[in-house]
Amino acid sequence: MDYVTKLREKVGHDVLILNGSVAFILNEQKEVLLQQRPDETWGLPGGLMELGESFEETVVREVREETNLIVNAYDFVDILSGKDFFVRLDNGDRYYSVTALYAINDFEGELKNHSDESLTLQYFPLNQVPEKMNKRWRQFLNIFIENSLRTN
Repeated sequence: MDYVTKLREKVGHDVLILNGSVAFILNEQKEVLLQQRPDETWGLPGGLMELGESFEETVVREVREETNLIVNAYDFVDILSGKDFFVRLDNGDRYYSVTALYAINDFEGELKNHSDESLTLQYFPLNQVPEKMNKRWRQFLNIFIENSLRTN
């Protein structure tokens, strides 16, 4: 059983602060890898931190679990937190996310989706991502694009 599940057993739906990492996996054409989630919205590989993990260890683990890819190197993009990153899940859980964003273009392995967390995995040009993304994933993507434009 994972950390958040154990914590939720104790606190119910109370508001928490939860830490996690998100990956912007870019192929050679600079397209971003998105996963179509079970609710049919598109998102980015990533997830919540387990006890004792760093943000970097979290992104490496989540990428492996959700895409089957092995991360060889990553670049820190930004850390996002505050009132704009409040999440209310359909089951009633509420939390403020503290999310580290990482760009990954050095990876290996055969791309395979994890059936519990994604329906499919697909690369998209940054300016042609699917409309059906939830607000939080779209925020992350827009911030990544803004940071990319500033550094190029």
